[in-house]
Amino acid sequence: SCFALAMTAGRLTGTTLLERLGRSRTIVAGGATAAAGMLLGALAPSVWAALLGFAVTGLGLANVFPVTVERAGALAGPSGVAVASTLGYGGMLLGPPAIGFMADGLTLPAALTSVAVLAAVAAAIGFATRRSAFE
Repeated sequence: SCFALAMTAGRLTGTTLLERLGRSRTIVAGGATAAAGMLLGALAPSVWAALLGFAVTGLGLANVFPVTVERAGALAGPSGVAVASTLGYGGMLLGPPAIGFMADGLTLPAALTSVAVLAAVAAAIGFATRRSAFE
């Protein structure tokens, strides 16, 4: 899928991105990029625009999870890594059915917009905690 291919490309270039931006900016930029991409995917007027949006989302999210887990470990040790990993993998497991239920009760664009909101929240948390983490 476009999302998975873009996420793979993002992970493969993640070291360069981290060296240029630093960890905090990578989380903020990744969350903001993912939010914009998911909004495009959710509200796209055509299939091609939606596919582009999902690719942009994959690029944005590619390094958010690894950097977040690393940051949790630096701030809280092994228990921080455990909590961050559990929440991250739990989200990957429960997210798709939750989006499906929301799409059934609302609309698919509304359900996908909730993903954009969560990505924006990740960016906001990254911004708010930028001074408490190492660079």
